[in-house]
Amino acid sequence: MLYNLLAPLADEFSAFNLFRYLTFRSGGAVVTALFISFALGPSIIRWLKSRQPHGQPIRADGPQSHLLTKKGTPTMGGSLILIALTISTLLWADLGNGYVWVVLFVTLGFGLVGFGDDYLKLTRRNHRGLPGRLKLAAQILIGLVATFWIMQLTRDPLSTQLAVPFLKNVLIDLGWLFLPFGVLVMAGASNAVNLTDGLDGLAIVPVMIAAGCFALITYLAGNAIFANYLQIHHIPGSGELAVFCGALVGASLGFLWFNAPPAMVFMGDTGSLSVGGALGAMSVIVKHEIVLIMIGGLFVLETVSVIVQVLSFRLTGKRVFRMAPLHHHFEKKGWAEPTIVIRFWIIASILALAGLSTLKLR
Repeated sequence: MLYNLLAPLADEFSAFNLFRYLTFRSGGAVVTALFISFALGPSIIRWLKSRQPHGQPIRADGPQSHLLTKKGTPTMGGSLILIALTISTLLWADLGNGYVWVVLFVTLGFGLVGFGDDYLKLTRRNHRGLPGRLKLAAQILIGLVATFWIMQLTRDPLSTQLAVPFLKNVLIDLGWLFLPFGVLVMAGASNAVNLTDGLDGLAIVPVMIAAGCFALITYLAGNAIFANYLQIHHIPGSGELAVFCGALVGASLGFLWFNAPPAMVFMGDTGSLSVGGALGAMSVIVKHEIVLIMIGGLFVLETVSVIVQVLSFRLTGKRVFRMAPLHHHFEKKGWAEPTIVIRFWIIASILALAGLSTLKLR
């Protein structure tokens, strides 16, 4: 909104030229989202507590320490992330850019699905919310609309093509198979973040790291000069997503203030499904879907641990891990929660750096 209102004035007043720079607006989005989080966080948490006197339902089969330390903590804190992220993006992004609206659509759509899931958990006082099939169907529908929208916005022939990291001239044309592929990326990223969100601060910092990485990737992919130099595929208009990423970094940092151990509020599916979907949507837009697997490698590890655990138990009757997802396995082994969280943050940082290295290795 600020860009659309103030950037045209740059021809008459040079000071407004700042609003034409993505870097300035991305920085503004970070600070704005952070300020909104700090300003609204306490009142939102108080309101959530008043509506959730018993807090989020804790799984009876989970680590027993959770029943003592996390009982009574409200959930749906992801609503704070969504408010700060949306307002900041609308203030600082170019509202004439279609990619911005696609990512907002996915973020808020998946957030609505997560809100419904959290609401049912609270009203039923059970850790089971929306039926799995219904939740997946809603994610698929949102993903299909978003992927088709992206295909319309992206210039041919890139609209339906998959880029392969490390190989500058390799593009795989998926044709109409790009639709289910895009859905898989968005829904997969969304649910992977959701599985990771099990300890105080565990998921939000890797999300913030991934958002920072994609701020750089979208900026470079949207700039013809940098894209040509790095030999990555130029996606005109995608640079505007750096502003969205900045807003996501600021909103995540603000939420971490309240989610740091011991958490005052949990993200819930409202937050985890929405931010995961946003990361997936951005990777589809800039043709870095495979790179997302590397940058979000921690989310992949958590998801794989659940898949391996389920398959092993069904096929052999034995469990590979003491409990899945992976962070609960280490809890069962006696690791302290802060130790698990910080070590997982370190792993996420290393994997993000590995993912970013693909920008130069061609």
